[in-house]
Amino acid sequence: MIIYNVTCNIPESIEEEWVHWMKHEHIPQVIATEKFTGFRMLKLLTVVADNEGVNYAIQYYCNSLEDYNDYAENYAPALKAQTFEKYGEQVLAFRTLLEEV
Repeated sequence: MIIYNVTCNIPESIEEEWVHWMKHEHIPQVIATEKFTGFRMLKLLTVVADNEGVNYAIQYYCNSLEDYNDYAENYAPALKAQTFEKYGEQVLAFRTLLEEV
């Protein structure tokens, strides 16, 4: 299994709105691509000294690297642009690709 992990740092002032948007708009759009078999949204509880805002990790699961690559090439650019259009540089995202062993 391949896990596409997106860790986001957001200001506390938009946390509630952003979580609602993620759960009701963005994540359903990602899942609608049919490249992922499921997802999990997690809030990081670890406090980092110099970190401002709050952090979330969204993990999307797919069966193959080919499915992820198709998503990354054909769907991700538009979805990233939507996020940037809505939140600009308020939301910082760090993306990683993992393989279950």
